[in-house]
Amino acid sequence: MAMHDEEQQVGSTLTMEKVAAAKQFIEDHYKAQRKHIQDRKERRSELEKQLAALHVSEEEHMNLLKDLERTETEYMRLKRHKICVDDFHLLTIIGRGAFGEVRICREKKSGSIYAMKKLKKAEMLSRGQVEHVRAERNLLAEVESHFIVKLFYSFQDADYLYLIMEYLPGGDMMTLLMREETLTETVARFYIAQAILAIESIHKHNYIHRDIKPDNLLLDKKGHMKLSDFGLCKPLDCSSFPALQENEVLTDYQNLNECTRGTLPEKNGDHWKSSNEQLQHWQINRRKLAFSTVGTPDYIAPEVLLKKGYGVECDWWSLGAIMYEMLVGYPPFFADDPLITCRKIVHWRNHLKFPENSRLSPAARDLICRLLCDVQNRLGTNGASEIKAHPWLKDIQWEKLYEMDAAFKPKVDGELDTQNFTKYDEVDPPASRTGSGPSRKVLLTAEDISFVGYTYKNFDAVKKSHPPSGRKSSKPPMTPATGISPNSNE
Repeated sequence: MAMHDEEQQVGSTLTMEKVAAAKQFIEDHYKAQRKHIQDRKERRSELEKQLAALHVSEEEHMNLLKDLERTETEYMRLKRHKICVDDFHLLTIIGRGAFGEVRICREKKSGSIYAMKKLKKAEMLSRGQVEHVRAERNLLAEVESHFIVKLFYSFQDADYLYLIMEYLPGGDMMTLLMREETLTETVARFYIAQAILAIESIHKHNYIHRDIKPDNLLLDKKGHMKLSDFGLCKPLDCSSFPALQENEVLTDYQNLNECTRGTLPEKNGDHWKSSNEQLQHWQINRRKLAFSTVGTPDYIAPEVLLKKGYGVECDWWSLGAIMYEMLVGYPPFFADDPLITCRKIVHWRNHLKFPENSRLSPAARDLICRLLCDVQNRLGTNGASEIKAHPWLKDIQWEKLYEMDAAFKPKVDGELDTQNFTKYDEVDPPASRTGSGPSRKVLLTAEDISFVGYTYKNFDAVKKSHPPSGRKSSKPPMTPATGISPNSNE
């Protein structure tokens, strides 16, 4: 009898979960429909404004409107199409971690090149990362910005979630820093300024990134930087650490280093023999730390580690840590053991120091110190304008930053070039997966329920594969809805 009651209770719970999932699906569907109608009106209105400003001929006016209508029709077809892995040729793997992988792919129909991020649904569920991965998808779908990696599609099958994003062949800031060791203040200033614009753009949409690090700052083929979240390694799990306390007394820092089991270079007292040794040690371990199952906490703000509650200002701390690494060669609280790094961050007042041989300008040091500080005094707490106004950034032309030549131009040989990324071998042959059509909706699994509403298609994906019909014109070429980025969620 007890077993029967237990079965009834499990069945009832599953039914409620299915009801909640169905409710969410219906709400998302009608919300997406209303948004699509509004976006379509805005695309038409924007094109009309552009045509009026350019004073095009009546014939040109009608042709461009017809182009837009054809693209809208193609977009409706795309929305009905159930996208799956079989729609893409799977190419080189450029990233791998505990949750999945990133690889280059080519869309079969359009020939367009993308980066495909594939995540294991079971891993997301078992590690409590469902909300994290949904937030990433929502951020990429909702925030339309030159400073953010563009999302074109998202979909799922029985085992995986997929994000199809623009491929940026210039590599990431981590790779650039490993190759260059340190950047000049001129080069660092350019990339810090672009990072500020990227972080500001997500804050304006009420998102906190919480994982700003060099690995997530990607470079396009011209060297301009965009913010992403390709960190497939496990987010730092502090649950196994002793509780971190801000008022903890660290009387014997040497004892902390015993946790590293002799992996640090020989020390003279409480200091490294030289900053060059610390730089070399960081270089050797950097990529291993980036893709380990633990992850690196080097860029995490103290208020996040202390679990006190935090806001957008935690991203500005991360920017300060990145700026320090760009100019010094390693992050400010570097240690082999993540716990030691966390403790150094929490006690940043005792551990934020600059090497004697570092040649940072007074303005650069000041900005770093005003980002790596308590929340109340941290620049950016009241908006990115506080940071933009700092003397170290006084010569930045913010409106033209993405129009000028980048501070560093990566070597890129063709659209499929992956030389700026680490290569990974295939573990298993890439398997074909079914889409999200009726055949797999018969059995609704726990994974399906958790990720209802994950599917997404961007209008710009249609524009890439169906450009406007060619015509002779004395006017500058136009693309329907230039500057508009209407999106669709299903």
